Amino acid sequence: MKTRIIGAIAALVLAVVGAFALITYVRGADARAADGAELTDVYIVQESIPEGTAGDGVAEYVKVDSVPARNVAEGTVTNLEDLAGLVADADLLPGEQLLEARFIDPLELAARGDVPVPEGMQQVSFALPVQRMAGGLVKAGSTVGIVVTAPNPAPNQVLDTRFEFNRVLVTNVTIGTTASSASEESAQQSGNTLMFTVALGTHDVERLVWALEHVDKNAGAYGVWVTLQNEATDTSGSVITNESNVRQ
Repeated sequence: MKTRIIGAIAALVLAVVGAFALITYVRGADARAADGAELTDVYIVQESIPEGTAGDGVAEYVKVDSVPARNVAEGTVTNLEDLAGLVADADLLPGEQLLEARFIDPLELAARGDVPVPEGMQQVSFALPVQRMAGGLVKAGSTVGIVVTAPNPAPNQVLDTRFEFNRVLVTNVTIGTTASSASEESAQQSGNTLMFTVALGTHDVERLVWALEHVDKNAGAYGVWVTLQNEATDTSGSVITNESNVRQ
């Protein structure tokens, strides 16, 4: 029994000594490899950086490490402040050097259609003339308001204009196209029309489609307009507008 205990203790001691020797050797190898080589400090990704992460928020995901100058990738980030106003263009993985090329303008990322649709919502597309869409300034990722002019339920069918939708997420924007005949190889682009795709809940999709159907049937009398919003946009002063109060 004592022999077994002594044997187990000896094996444990040998394992510890072996592990220590291995660690010492590896560290020595690293030191020998770096001996005589010029070292440069670079930012190394420590935790995965999700796509779309703001450049000025990556400090918590990276650390500074010294590597041989010959191993420094071209375009490595030397100052995190240089990433202000940019976002990660893809997921960055642990071990990567932080590169300027992996960060882009947030509008560029949005224009690629990389805009996640909120859970429970669905996408619907519609096309309107540029002048009804904030002059074409709206991009994928923008938040918009949608103003609708349509008849109210009153017997005299008075036209009401109101903010029907607020804080609507735009997921895609393309130049509108028109196909004149099936024989044409491709549709002709028109710079006067934009095709928008937005994310809405089920009933809001129904309301928007209803409004757009009335636009198609009564283009001269009804209308849908899109406003470009930002985080500070305030629509609390919105009221139904018609002939009775349009000049108030």
